[in-house]
Amino acid sequence: METKDSSGTILSAGDTVSVIKSLKVKGSSDVVKQGTVVKNIRLTDDPELIEGKVDGSMIVLRTEFLRKKN
Repeated sequence: METKDSSGTILSAGDTVSVIKSLKVKGSSDVVKQGTVVKNIRLTDDPELIEGKVDGSMIVLRTEFLRKKN
């Protein structure tokens, strides 16, 4: 199973992605702002989700809101 970003580019563990839309974090009042860069992502069992560190916290992000950085 392949994990793809919002534009259909295949993502791999260790890639760097950017957030294309500001997102509220569930269970918190925090917001991940548009343009935030998430480095060294980890893939999950679900191809629509990745794990990444944002501001020192590990969070799960939906791939539909991400774009791979070159």
